[in-house]
Amino acid sequence: MSQRIVCVACGGQSTEHEVSLLSAKNVTDALPRDKYTPLITGIDKRGLWHLYPDGHFCVNADDPTKIALAPSGIPVFPVRSTDGPALQELHSGIRHPFDILFPVLHGANGEDGAMQGLCQMLSCPCVGCDVSSSAACMDKDTTKQLLAANGIGVARSVVLRNGNGSLQAEEIVATLGLPLFVKPAHTGSSVGVAKVKSIAALAAAVADAFRYDRKVIIEEYVQGREIECAVLGNAEPFCAIPGEIIPHTEFYSYEAKYLLADGASLKTPADLTPDQIAQVQTLACRAYQILGCSGMARVDFFFKPDGSWVLNELNTIPGFTKISMFPKLMQLSGFSYPSLIARLLQLSIDFHAENAMLSEAIPNLQG
Repeated sequence: MSQRIVCVACGGQSTEHEVSLLSAKNVTDALPRDKYTPLITGIDKRGLWHLYPDGHFCVNADDPTKIALAPSGIPVFPVRSTDGPALQELHSGIRHPFDILFPVLHGANGEDGAMQGLCQMLSCPCVGCDVSSSAACMDKDTTKQLLAANGIGVARSVVLRNGNGSLQAEEIVATLGLPLFVKPAHTGSSVGVAKVKSIAALAAAVADAFRYDRKVIIEEYVQGREIECAVLGNAEPFCAIPGEIIPHTEFYSYEAKYLLADGASLKTPADLTPDQIAQVQTLACRAYQILGCSGMARVDFFFKPDGSWVLNELNTIPGFTKISMFPKLMQLSGFSYPSLIARLLQLSIDFHAENAMLSEAIPNLQG
Protein backbone atom coordinates (compact mmCIF):
# COMPACT_ATOMS: atom_id res chain seq x y z
CA MET A 1 0.00 0.00 0.00
CA SER A 2 1.31 3.48 -0.85
CA GLN A 3 2.19 5.93 1.88
CA ARG A 4 -0.58 8.18 3.15
CA ILE A 5 0.03 11.92 2.98
CA VAL A 6 -0.58 13.73 6.26
CA CYS A 7 -1.27 17.45 6.14
CA VAL A 8 0.12 18.81 9.43
CA ALA A 9 -1.53 22.17 10.05
CA CYS A 10 0.09 24.44 12.62
CA GLY A 11 0.35 28.03 13.78
CA GLY A 12 -3.09 29.60 13.60
CA GLN A 13 -4.68 32.83 14.76
CA SER A 14 -5.07 32.02 18.44
CA THR A 15 -2.97 33.27 21.34
CA GLU A 16 -1.27 29.86 21.29
CA HIS A 17 0.29 30.28 17.85
CA GLU A 18 3.87 29.81 19.07
CA VAL A 19 2.98 26.79 21.21
CA SER A 20 1.42 25.21 18.14
CA LEU A 21 4.67 25.59 16.20
CA LEU A 22 6.63 23.95 19.01
CA SER A 23 4.17 21.04 19.05
CA ALA A 24 4.14 20.68 15.27
CA LYS A 25 7.92 20.39 15.09
CA ASN A 26 7.82 17.41 17.45
CA VAL A 27 4.91 15.80 15.60
CA THR A 28 6.55 16.06 12.18
CA ASP A 29 9.87 14.79 13.54
CA ALA A 30 8.12 11.73 15.00
CA LEU A 31 5.86 10.96 12.01
CA PRO A 32 6.61 7.34 10.96
CA ARG A 33 8.06 7.87 7.47
CA ASP A 34 7.58 4.23 6.49
CA LYS A 35 3.79 4.76 6.37
CA TYR A 36 3.21 8.50 6.23
CA THR A 37 4.55 11.47 4.28
CA PRO A 38 4.17 14.93 5.85
CA LEU A 39 2.74 17.90 4.01
CA ILE A 40 3.37 20.82 6.35
CA THR A 41 1.05 23.81 6.34
CA GLY A 42 1.56 26.88 8.47
CA ILE A 43 -1.37 29.20 9.17
CA ASP A 44 -0.14 32.69 9.96
CA LYS A 45 -1.67 35.11 12.45
CA ARG A 46 -3.80 36.67 9.70
CA GLY A 47 -5.30 33.26 8.90
CA LEU A 48 -3.44 32.77 5.61
CA TRP A 49 -2.25 29.25 4.77
CA HIS A 50 1.31 28.55 3.62
CA LEU A 51 2.76 25.30 2.29
CA TYR A 52 6.32 24.23 3.11
CA PRO A 53 7.25 21.48 0.61
CA ASP A 54 10.80 21.25 1.98
CA GLY A 55 9.56 20.73 5.54
CA HIS A 56 11.36 23.79 6.95
CA PHE A 57 8.35 25.61 8.31
CA CYS A 58 9.68 27.53 11.31
CA VAL A 59 12.58 29.68 12.45
CA ASN A 60 14.05 30.02 15.95
CA ALA A 61 12.67 26.57 16.75
CA ASP A 62 14.60 26.29 20.02
CA ASP A 63 13.30 29.56 21.49
CA PRO A 64 9.61 29.60 22.50
CA THR A 65 9.67 33.41 22.68
CA LYS A 66 10.99 33.85 19.11
CA ILE A 67 9.73 30.81 17.19
CA ALA A 68 7.83 31.86 14.05
CA LEU A 69 6.69 30.59 10.68
CA ALA A 70 9.40 30.70 8.03
CA PRO A 71 8.84 33.41 5.38
CA SER A 72 9.37 30.93 2.52
CA GLY A 73 5.90 29.34 2.55
CA ILE A 74 3.83 29.07 -0.64
CA PRO A 75 0.32 30.61 -0.30
CA VAL A 76 -2.30 27.85 -0.55
CA PHE A 77 -5.92 27.13 0.32
CA PRO A 78 -7.74 23.84 1.02
CA VAL A 79 -10.02 22.41 -1.67
CA ARG A 80 -12.10 19.31 -2.22
CA SER A 81 -12.16 17.72 -5.65
CA THR A 82 -13.22 14.40 -7.15
CA ASP A 83 -9.73 13.16 -6.23
CA GLY A 84 -10.15 14.08 -2.58
CA PRO A 85 -8.82 16.90 -0.38
CA ALA A 86 -5.83 18.96 -1.47
CA LEU A 87 -3.96 22.18 -0.90
CA GLN A 88 -4.04 24.39 -3.99
CA GLU A 89 -1.33 26.95 -4.62
CA LEU A 90 -2.88 30.38 -4.83
CA HIS A 91 -0.86 31.65 -7.80
CA SER A 92 0.06 28.57 -9.87
CA GLY A 93 -3.05 26.48 -9.23
CA ILE A 94 -0.91 23.39 -8.52
CA ARG A 95 -2.67 20.98 -6.19
CA HIS A 96 -1.03 18.96 -3.42
CA PRO A 97 -3.35 16.10 -2.41
CA PHE A 98 -3.42 14.70 1.12
CA ASP A 99 -5.20 11.85 2.90
CA ILE A 100 -5.38 12.95 6.55
CA LEU A 101 -5.34 16.30 8.30
CA PHE A 102 -3.48 16.53 11.61
CA PRO A 103 -4.45 19.86 13.21
CA VAL A 104 -1.64 20.68 15.62
CA LEU A 105 -3.53 23.87 16.41
CA HIS A 106 -4.30 25.07 19.90
CA GLY A 107 -7.13 27.42 20.78
CA ALA A 108 -9.53 29.29 18.51
CA ASN A 109 -9.99 28.06 14.92
CA GLY A 110 -7.93 24.99 15.78
CA GLU A 111 -9.49 22.89 18.50
CA ASP A 112 -12.86 24.60 18.85
CA GLY A 113 -14.60 22.72 16.02
CA ALA A 114 -13.72 25.13 13.19
CA MET A 115 -10.91 23.04 11.70
CA GLN A 116 -12.83 19.85 12.41
CA GLY A 117 -15.80 21.24 10.48
CA LEU A 118 -13.53 22.07 7.56
CA CYS A 119 -12.27 18.48 7.53
CA GLN A 120 -15.85 17.25 7.56
CA MET A 121 -16.61 19.38 4.50
CA LEU A 122 -13.41 18.19 2.80
CA SER A 123 -14.41 14.60 3.63
CA CYS A 124 -11.04 13.67 5.06
CA PRO A 125 -9.98 12.03 8.33
CA CYS A 126 -9.03 14.52 11.02
CA VAL A 127 -6.84 13.59 13.99
CA GLY A 128 -8.62 14.21 17.27
CA CYS A 129 -12.18 14.98 18.28
CA ASP A 130 -15.05 15.84 15.95
CA VAL A 131 -16.91 19.14 15.57
CA SER A 132 -19.35 18.86 18.48
CA SER A 133 -16.97 17.45 21.08
CA SER A 134 -14.25 19.93 20.13
CA ALA A 135 -16.66 22.83 20.55
CA ALA A 136 -18.05 21.53 23.84
CA CYS A 137 -14.62 20.95 25.37
CA MET A 138 -13.31 24.33 24.20
CA ASP A 139 -16.05 26.14 26.12
CA LYS A 140 -15.19 25.77 29.81
CA ASP A 141 -18.74 26.69 30.83
CA THR A 142 -20.35 24.09 28.53
CA THR A 143 -17.86 21.47 29.71
CA LYS A 144 -18.68 22.11 33.35
CA GLN A 145 -22.44 21.98 32.76
CA LEU A 146 -22.29 18.68 30.89
CA LEU A 147 -20.01 17.09 33.48
CA ALA A 148 -22.01 18.34 36.45
CA ALA A 149 -25.23 17.06 34.89
CA ASN A 150 -23.63 13.62 34.79
CA GLY A 151 -22.45 13.64 38.38
CA ILE A 152 -18.78 14.51 37.87
CA GLY A 153 -17.38 17.05 40.32
CA VAL A 154 -16.45 20.49 38.97
CA ALA A 155 -15.53 23.78 40.63
CA ARG A 156 -18.33 26.21 41.44
CA SER A 157 -18.36 29.20 39.14
CA VAL A 158 -20.12 32.30 37.85
CA VAL A 159 -20.35 33.09 34.14
CA LEU A 160 -20.12 36.64 32.81
CA ARG A 161 -21.01 37.69 29.27
CA ASN A 162 -19.64 40.82 27.68
CA GLY A 163 -22.19 43.62 27.85
CA ASN A 164 -24.55 41.89 30.30
CA GLY A 165 -24.62 44.28 33.22
CA SER A 166 -22.06 45.36 35.80
CA LEU A 167 -19.77 43.15 37.84
CA GLN A 168 -21.33 42.17 41.19
CA ALA A 169 -17.96 41.67 42.84
CA GLU A 170 -19.09 41.54 46.48
CA GLU A 171 -21.87 39.06 45.70
CA ILE A 172 -19.50 36.82 43.73
CA VAL A 173 -16.90 36.81 46.50
CA ALA A 174 -19.59 36.09 49.10
CA THR A 175 -20.67 33.08 47.03
CA LEU A 176 -17.32 31.68 45.91
CA GLY A 177 -14.87 33.05 48.47
CA LEU A 178 -11.26 34.11 47.91
CA PRO A 179 -8.96 33.53 46.15
CA LEU A 180 -10.73 33.20 42.81
CA PHE A 181 -9.68 32.28 39.30
CA VAL A 182 -10.81 34.40 36.37
CA LYS A 183 -10.70 32.64 32.99
CA PRO A 184 -11.70 33.42 29.42
CA ALA A 185 -14.15 30.65 28.51
CA HIS A 186 -12.47 29.60 25.26
CA THR A 187 -8.70 30.04 25.62
CA GLY A 188 -6.07 27.43 26.41
CA SER A 189 -2.57 27.34 27.89
CA SER A 190 -3.83 29.58 30.73
CA VAL A 191 -3.91 32.61 28.42
CA GLY A 192 -5.80 35.45 30.11
CA VAL A 193 -6.17 33.49 33.37
CA ALA A 194 -5.62 35.32 36.67
CA LYS A 195 -5.62 34.32 40.31
CA VAL A 196 -7.48 37.00 42.28
CA LYS A 197 -6.89 37.44 46.01
CA SER A 198 -9.04 40.50 46.75
CA ILE A 199 -12.31 42.13 45.72
CA ALA A 200 -10.34 45.16 44.56
CA ALA A 201 -8.36 43.08 42.03
CA LEU A 202 -11.38 41.29 40.57
CA ALA A 203 -12.56 44.00 38.16
CA ALA A 204 -9.14 44.37 36.51
CA ALA A 205 -8.79 40.59 36.09
CA VAL A 206 -12.25 40.36 34.51
CA ALA A 207 -11.48 43.25 32.15
CA ASP A 208 -8.26 41.52 31.08
CA ALA A 209 -10.07 38.22 30.48
CA PHE A 210 -12.63 40.01 28.30
CA ARG A 211 -9.74 41.03 26.03
CA TYR A 212 -9.64 37.40 24.89
CA ASP A 213 -13.27 36.28 25.01
CA ARG A 214 -16.87 37.46 25.14
CA LYS A 215 -17.59 34.97 27.94
CA VAL A 216 -15.61 34.82 31.19
CA ILE A 217 -15.74 32.34 34.05
CA ILE A 218 -15.09 33.30 37.66
CA GLU A 219 -14.28 30.11 39.49
CA GLU A 220 -13.73 29.14 43.10
CA TYR A 221 -10.22 28.21 44.17
CA VAL A 222 -9.88 24.45 44.58
CA GLN A 223 -7.11 23.39 46.91
CA GLY A 224 -5.62 20.19 45.61
CA ARG A 225 -2.88 18.50 43.64
CA GLU A 226 -2.98 18.97 39.86
CA ILE A 227 -3.30 15.54 38.28
CA GLU A 228 -3.42 15.07 34.50
CA CYS A 229 -4.60 12.08 32.50
CA ALA A 230 -3.88 11.27 28.86
CA VAL A 231 -6.76 9.50 27.12
CA LEU A 232 -6.51 7.81 23.73
CA GLY A 233 -9.14 6.05 21.63
CA ASN A 234 -12.56 6.21 20.02
CA ALA A 235 -15.46 4.14 21.36
CA GLU A 236 -13.27 2.35 23.93
CA PRO A 237 -10.84 4.92 25.35
CA PHE A 238 -7.60 4.04 27.10
CA CYS A 239 -6.25 6.20 29.95
CA ALA A 240 -2.52 6.25 30.54
CA ILE A 241 -0.88 6.31 33.95
CA PRO A 242 -1.60 9.78 35.41
CA GLY A 243 1.00 12.47 36.08
CA GLU A 244 1.19 15.48 38.35
CA ILE A 245 1.94 19.14 37.71
CA ILE A 246 3.72 20.89 40.58
CA PRO A 247 3.75 24.64 39.81
CA HIS A 248 6.57 26.73 41.19
CA THR A 249 4.56 29.90 40.62
CA GLU A 250 1.15 31.09 41.88
CA PHE A 251 -0.51 28.70 39.43
CA TYR A 252 0.32 26.82 36.22
CA SER A 253 0.33 29.94 34.01
CA TYR A 254 1.37 30.37 30.37
CA GLU A 255 4.78 31.57 31.54
CA ALA A 256 5.19 28.58 33.86
CA LYS A 257 4.22 26.19 31.06
CA TYR A 258 6.39 27.49 28.25
CA LEU A 259 8.72 30.36 29.17
CA LEU A 260 10.17 29.79 32.64
CA ALA A 261 12.92 27.20 32.96
CA ASP A 262 11.72 26.28 36.46
CA GLY A 263 8.04 27.23 36.15
CA ALA A 264 6.82 23.80 37.18
CA SER A 265 7.85 20.22 37.81
CA LEU A 266 6.20 17.36 35.92
CA LYS A 267 6.02 14.22 38.02
CA THR A 268 5.48 11.10 35.94
CA PRO A 269 3.96 8.98 37.27
CA ALA A 270 2.02 10.84 39.94
CA ASP A 271 2.46 9.61 43.49
CA LEU A 272 -0.93 7.95 43.88
CA THR A 273 -2.14 4.65 45.31
CA PRO A 274 -3.41 1.96 42.91
CA ASP A 275 -6.99 2.72 44.02
CA GLN A 276 -6.54 6.45 43.37
CA ILE A 277 -5.06 5.75 39.94
CA ALA A 278 -8.02 3.52 39.07
CA GLN A 279 -10.46 6.19 40.29
CA VAL A 280 -9.04 9.00 38.20
CA GLN A 281 -8.58 6.82 35.11
CA THR A 282 -12.24 5.77 35.32
CA LEU A 283 -13.35 9.38 35.76
CA ALA A 284 -11.18 10.55 32.86
CA CYS A 285 -12.59 7.94 30.47
CA ARG A 286 -16.14 8.66 31.62
CA ALA A 287 -15.72 12.40 31.06
CA TYR A 288 -14.16 11.66 27.66
CA GLN A 289 -17.25 9.71 26.66
CA ILE A 290 -19.73 12.21 28.14
CA LEU A 291 -18.18 14.96 25.99
CA GLY A 292 -18.18 12.68 22.93
CA CYS A 293 -14.41 12.75 22.48
CA SER A 294 -12.51 10.63 19.98
CA GLY A 295 -8.85 10.30 19.11
CA MET A 296 -7.33 11.96 22.14
CA ALA A 297 -7.75 14.36 25.03
CA ARG A 298 -5.87 15.40 28.13
CA VAL A 299 -8.18 15.41 31.15
CA ASP A 300 -7.07 17.60 34.06
CA PHE A 301 -8.14 17.15 37.68
CA PHE A 302 -7.64 18.57 41.15
CA PHE A 303 -7.14 15.89 43.81
CA LYS A 304 -8.43 17.38 47.05
CA PRO A 305 -7.07 16.59 50.53
CA ASP A 306 -10.32 14.78 51.39
CA GLY A 307 -9.68 12.28 48.57
CA SER A 308 -12.30 13.67 46.15
CA TRP A 309 -11.69 14.61 42.52
CA VAL A 310 -12.64 17.86 40.78
CA LEU A 311 -12.37 17.88 36.99
CA ASN A 312 -10.83 21.10 35.72
CA GLU A 313 -10.93 20.76 31.92
CA LEU A 314 -10.54 18.55 28.85
CA ASN A 315 -8.02 19.59 26.22
CA THR A 316 -8.77 17.99 22.85
CA ILE A 317 -5.49 18.97 21.16
CA PRO A 318 -3.00 18.75 24.01
CA GLY A 319 0.51 20.06 23.66
CA PHE A 320 3.13 17.96 21.92
CA THR A 321 6.13 20.05 22.96
CA LYS A 322 9.20 18.53 24.63
CA ILE A 323 7.73 19.25 28.07
CA SER A 324 4.09 18.39 27.32
CA MET A 325 2.36 15.94 29.63
CA PHE A 326 0.27 14.04 27.06
CA PRO A 327 3.15 12.38 25.17
CA LYS A 328 5.10 11.90 28.42
CA LEU A 329 2.25 9.93 29.99
CA MET A 330 1.66 7.88 26.85
CA GLN A 331 5.35 7.00 26.75
CA LEU A 332 5.07 5.93 30.39
CA SER A 333 2.25 3.60 29.36
CA GLY A 334 4.21 1.99 26.51
CA PHE A 335 3.62 4.31 23.55
CA SER A 336 6.80 5.66 22.01
CA TYR A 337 6.40 9.08 20.40
CA PRO A 338 6.30 7.64 16.83
CA SER A 339 3.88 4.87 17.83
CA LEU A 340 1.61 7.43 19.52
CA ILE A 341 1.49 9.55 16.36
CA ALA A 342 0.83 6.43 14.25
CA ARG A 343 -1.99 5.39 16.60
CA LEU A 344 -3.62 8.82 16.43
CA LEU A 345 -3.52 8.74 12.64
CA GLN A 346 -5.10 5.28 12.55
CA LEU A 347 -7.82 6.32 15.00
CA SER A 348 -8.72 9.22 12.68
CA ILE A 349 -8.91 6.85 9.71
CA ASP A 350 -11.14 4.45 11.65
CA PHE A 351 -13.45 7.23 12.88
CA HIS A 352 -13.81 8.66 9.37
CA ALA A 353 -14.57 5.21 7.93
CA GLU A 354 -17.27 4.60 10.54
CA ASN A 355 -18.91 7.94 9.77
CA ALA A 356 -18.76 7.23 6.04
CA MET A 357 -20.96 4.17 6.60
CA LEU A 358 -23.81 6.22 8.07
CA SER A 359 -26.80 6.53 5.77
CA GLU A 360 -27.72 9.92 4.35
CA ALA A 361 -30.82 8.63 2.60
CA ILE A 362 -34.28 9.80 3.66
CA PRO A 363 -36.20 6.79 4.99
CA ASN A 364 -39.16 5.52 3.03
CA LEU A 365 -42.15 6.64 5.08
CA GLN A 366 -44.74 5.00 2.85
CA GLY A 367 -46.17 1.88 4.41
